[in-house]
Amino acid sequence: MMKKIVLLLNAILIATIGLYAQPQFKIDGEEVYSGDDVVFHQIDEHTWVGTGKAMSNESLYLVEGNEKALLIDAGTNIKGLDKIVESITSKPYTVVATHVHPDHTGPSIDVFSEIYINEADTVGIPQFMPDYKGEVKFLKDGEIFDLGGRKIEVVFTPGHTPGSTTFIDKAAKYGFSGDSFGSGNLLLTTNFSTLKNTCEKMSKVMADNGITELYPGHFFGGNKETKKRVDDLEKISEEALSGDLKGDENPQGFMGLNLLINRDGVRVNYSAQALK
Repeated sequence: MMKKIVLLLNAILIATIGLYAQPQFKIDGEEVYSGDDVVFHQIDEHTWVGTGKAMSNESLYLVEGNEKALLIDAGTNIKGLDKIVESITSKPYTVVATHVHPDHTGPSIDVFSEIYINEADTVGIPQFMPDYKGEVKFLKDGEIFDLGGRKIEVVFTPGHTPGSTTFIDKAAKYGFSGDSFGSGNLLLTTNFSTLKNTCEKMSKVMADNGITELYPGHFFGGNKETKKRVDDLEKISEEALSGDLKGDENPQGFMGLNLLINRDGVRVNYSAQALK
């Protein structure tokens, strides 16, 4: 079952990104771990990005404070991920997910006794996390993870999935958005009204707090999400809802996303239901 899901989503990513303009993988920063399933690079003194090798550079982030750490997403099937994380940080850590898809909450999570998700994504658990035996806990919009000298704020950003979530470090002026804004290729499984509201919300958060960039769920080294990307997606949503912008037929059409808007450097894959 899981293998079929991974193959399907990988096909989507290859079809909608890889055949068009697959970015080159070049992560700046020291390489601190390299294995069969993932490579970790240092972003700054207390932050690392893991690049998974299964599904189009699926990205996971280790964020450390003085007392605790946060693992944001877990990739697809990274064997012994707990031991890998513990080789990078000695701090106790909490595992959270930007959303429930198997390139972010795949079999990698099985080694963890608990994981935090947005409750709205529980609809995806039977399909995408069927074998997880640990405890699923729920995030709250606006809650703070205090890591000791470093605070990470939870911001719900639905659109890609009902429970997509972004994690913001206001002091560092960046965040971690998973697939909320698409990494250049947004699979919109909800609707444009939801996406529009999310973009309005995130644009304000970024403007009010000087957030310059969001590390995405498929990070290639040069494709961080910006406020312009968020604002462009808001505009696309408005025009799609008004009928001023119409998508083309999506030649791939996976997951029922048979329409495609390609504008402003981002591809939005969606279905007619997204316009209601």
